[in-house]
Amino acid sequence: MTVEDEVEIMGQRLNDKIKKIFGRSLHIREVDAGSCNACEVEVNALSNPIYDIERFGIYIVASPRHADMLLVTGPVTRNMELALFKTYNATPSPKLVVAMGSCACNGGIFGDTYASGGGVDKYIPVDVYIPGCPPRPQAVIFGIMVALDKLPQKMKKTEVKP
Repeated sequence: MTVEDEVEIMGQRLNDKIKKIFGRSLHIREVDAGSCNACEVEVNALSNPIYDIERFGIYIVASPRHADMLLVTGPVTRNMELALFKTYNATPSPKLVVAMGSCACNGGIFGDTYASGGGVDKYIPVDVYIPGCPPRPQAVIFGIMVALDKLPQKMKKTEVKP
């Protein structure tokens, strides 16, 4: 099985899941909390002709107010703490948070230093971790599928009861 075949199968399953949950496309806001940009290159690769995640109903959006999910990369640097909090708070509930890459998962090689506070989960709640330095696009697609499985229970928690 080729990479293209693998992506096509995963993508169709992901598209079916997105349509079932949302009835529309999934909107993701990518947040660079201080990464080396390797993860961003892989996020950009998701838009190339090989992966083309838009055909599976996934769009990277410019505003957290339009997002269903935050995809956070890099260790949270001291300069990005406030921006991360503001982005998280601007994202409507129920929201999913995915930590992408070793740095976002646990601080990676940067760890907890004078300039970096470590992994994303020290600042905001994380639903799914996608390890790797950087993770392959297939791993990102799989991580998004895992995150979508957690959404129904999050929706139950945020329901308003009369």
